[in-house]
Amino acid sequence: MNFDYHIPTKILFGAGKLNQLAEEPLPGTKALIVISNGTSMRKHGYLQRLEELLKQQNIETIVYDKIQANPIKEHVMEGAAVAKENDCDFVVALGGGSPIDAAKAIAIMAVNPGDYWDYIGSGSGKGEPVENGALPIVAVTTTAGTGTEADPWTVITNGNEKIGFGVPPFTFPTISVVDPELMVSIPPHLTAYQGFDAFFHAVEGYIANVATPMSDIYALESIRLVAEYLPRAVADGSDLEAREKVALANTLSGLVESTSCCISEHSLEHAMSAFHPELPHGAGLILLSETYFSHFAPHCAERYTKMASAMGGTNFVAELVAMQEQCGVRNLKMSDFGIMEDELEAIAANAFDTMGFLCDFDPAPLSPEQAVTILRTAYR
Repeated sequence: MNFDYHIPTKILFGAGKLNQLAEEPLPGTKALIVISNGTSMRKHGYLQRLEELLKQQNIETIVYDKIQANPIKEHVMEGAAVAKENDCDFVVALGGGSPIDAAKAIAIMAVNPGDYWDYIGSGSGKGEPVENGALPIVAVTTTAGTGTEADPWTVITNGNEKIGFGVPPFTFPTISVVDPELMVSIPPHLTAYQGFDAFFHAVEGYIANVATPMSDIYALESIRLVAEYLPRAVADGSDLEAREKVALANTLSGLVESTSCCISEHSLEHAMSAFHPELPHGAGLILLSETYFSHFAPHCAERYTKMASAMGGTNFVAELVAMQEQCGVRNLKMSDFGIMEDELEAIAANAFDTMGFLCDFDPAPLSPEQAVTILRTAYR
């Protein structure tokens, strides 16, 4: 048994923890605050609260507010230029996985030359080494989905390429705030999509061939918490206990990503949402999940049994389907998001070209032909 374990992020977890930023030692004196291009951070007062808390520490702030649901390279480069022009010495991400991922990429490009895609090691990326690390990152998550507040990874889209990347330890957030009070405004369907995203991070990390004893502990608890509490959070967004438990599951899933990894389900979904950016990442994973995990079931019998037990049952795929029904996402269709059946071979090819490296961590080899079969079987 051999593994390395190093997670340098300080996590401030619990209701009301955002307020701790008024006194928590922070890694700079001028922050670029990265938020989405939506209205929720301003409408709910989260941005104003953050600015006021930082002001109490005499920290100046600049806001960059263009990040899309699937962050794009152009905004990474523009955000980095804003950070450099204003002499920002750290980056604060406020929002869900998209602004946090974007903030990590911006933090890299604020101190490194050239184009972000120069450093990407797959697809059309050049794979050049990142020489200068990244600006320090503070993450304030307002959703429970990606676990990115507890891992060093970021996913950015460039044309039809949606690729994960990171420069550990530099792209681990220095500090992450996980305050479930900031999550009660998320509508039910997004609560479900995000919760399933966290769930699949844990599941994929648990059956990956590089799983470790540490990642197994995090993964099974994350799976248990999502199964028990996500249906409650979807049914009643103001249920703070359910929000807190799903938020914990999400942070645990990020710790799974720091000690194990995603596998090819994420390769396939990244290709789907690269072709169709309107597809929420969690929804894409849900669309694939029954067929995808049924494919690998013969290769992971013991681990599937343990996951099913964590969910209160005996058959993992059956428990997965039941949870989808409880959360109202069982009837999603690829065609609902504009995906056409004649695109599926191109989507599979894109998955192998851009994120094929994740297939190396699958519990059994997955061929391009099998990937197409999974997509075709899942299509409706």
